[in-house]
Amino acid sequence: QVILQRLHEAEHSAIFEEYTDKEAEIISGVVQRIEPKQILVDLGRAEAVLPGSEQTPTERYRIGQRLKVLLVEVGRGTKGPRLLVSRSHPDLLRRLFESEVPEVFNGTVEIKGISREAGFRSKVAVATNQEGVDPVGSCVGLRGIRIQNIVNELNGEKIDIVQWDADLPKYITNALSPSQVLRVKLNEEEGIATVVVPDRQLSLAIGREGQNVRLAAKLTGWRIDIKSASSAEAAGKVEAEAQAELEEAALVAEEAVTEIPAVFEDALMPVEEITEEAEAEPLPALDLESLIPPIPLEPAVTEVKAKVRFAEDILGPKAAKIESKTRKKKKKGRETAEDGVKLRKRQRQVDIPLDEEEDEF
Repeated sequence: QVILQRLHEAEHSAIFEEYTDKEAEIISGVVQRIEPKQILVDLGRAEAVLPGSEQTPTERYRIGQRLKVLLVEVGRGTKGPRLLVSRSHPDLLRRLFESEVPEVFNGTVEIKGISREAGFRSKVAVATNQEGVDPVGSCVGLRGIRIQNIVNELNGEKIDIVQWDADLPKYITNALSPSQVLRVKLNEEEGIATVVVPDRQLSLAIGREGQNVRLAAKLTGWRIDIKSASSAEAAGKVEAEAQAELEEAALVAEEAVTEIPAVFEDALMPVEEITEEAEAEPLPALDLESLIPPIPLEPAVTEVKAKVRFAEDILGPKAAKIESKTRKKKKKGRETAEDGVKLRKRQRQVDIPLDEEEDEF
């Protein structure tokens, strides 16, 4: 049992080394078993896995069908080497060109880039280093037999072969084929290429669900904004009007600057020149009397000091008169024949000070 186990391990190691050298190459296999999320492909000495993410959406597989697949990854597993294959990888298209086109295999024609939507459409940019060799014609072949073999292998996938060019606008124009392009404007800061096409070519340039422009953008590495000739012309008029307004505003500003009075120019003189002029020409003395208007003087108001009068001076005589009258009334009621002499004396004593107070008042 130990010997059998070691024999299995040796066999697994040999298979692993064999397929490690074939990584990123095309290998043939037969569909052995179909599962919900993957397909098992028999490669002869080993079994490969074709997961759902690496399958072509338009293909329908059946047991016993022979496929050409790209060996993407080789790994070790508990039951032997684990092989991962693909039918949607862009390098599958590259290897098919190398197998069908001798100029690509020997390096006369170089594939510069591939953008692919597996099962629907692909774009391949080719170039050559030798003069007199048509790279596009070499890939198409006589009567298109070479490219037709590749299309059949991919179950009818459309393939556009475009010529690569170092001039980016021309390269973008070629990438958008078969549509016609009038002009290309590049915005290098944002990486956007604005492409103007004829009105009738707009739908062809965009493609079905934007497929053509999307593949061209992947191939060139630029974001492509396609506009029709009419819309581009209208946008150009708007931009021209805006530019004219800006130029007019700038011209008005320049004229305003040139019409600055000389006073402002003097105000903008350097400090050294101002100090020199100030020393050379002293400022005239200011006449403060001429600047300050005279203030009219109002006549002085003489204050009359009121004579201080005490409350005793004012109220004293009145109180005395009242007392004298009340006393007179009382005394008159009390007068008798016997007290006549006393009353007269009292009247004299009271009347004398009253006369003096009245005189003083």
